[in-house]
Amino acid sequence: MVGFWNYTVYLTYCGLVSAVSGIYYAFTGRIKASLICLLISGVCDMFDGRIARTKKDRTEAEKSFGIQIDSLCDVVCFGILPAVLSFALGTERVWQTVVAALFALCGVIRLAYFNVMAQEEHSSGYLGIPITTSALAVPLLMCFRNVLGDKLPIAYSILLAVMGVLYIAPIRVKKPGRLGSAVMIVIGVAVLICIIIKM
Repeated sequence: MVGFWNYTVYLTYCGLVSAVSGIYYAFTGRIKASLICLLISGVCDMFDGRIARTKKDRTEAEKSFGIQIDSLCDVVCFGILPAVLSFALGTERVWQTVVAALFALCGVIRLAYFNVMAQEEHSSGYLGIPITTSALAVPLLMCFRNVLGDKLPIAYSILLAVMGVLYIAPIRVKKPGRLGSAVMIVIGVAVLICIIIKM
């Protein structure tokens, strides 16, 4: 079959399957399940690169394939899924539809730039925030769903607009080290618990 089939990409594929499931749940009104799928995709993305690097005999073609497939899956996981969630939450105004579309577009531009500049990005951190930020930011906002009430769709659109701009903003962002990753995991677990209990 076409492609490279080994354990270095399986977790990336799991993240995509989770995101597609999340899109289905969003369309059917099961917001909690959709958010959990988004968080799962974020966890998969956090560890897929580390798993891939354990294979020391990867060819250049395998490495390039890994970069490309990761970005393609990220488009669905962290670009399309959050945009679909926007509609599931009741964003009905034209400007909100435009924001959701531009959010996805900024994500695609961010990922395409990352692929072109992959070597430089790996050595010096990121230019613009990673698109995977939505895996934590979106569920975190949803923890305040009861507080925001009927203002939630507007707050969600504002969040997408801010993240979209930050995806392509020329700001240097350092890669999180072990401590940073640990902090994100703790926050992610807290957000997951919040979603399960409060939604």
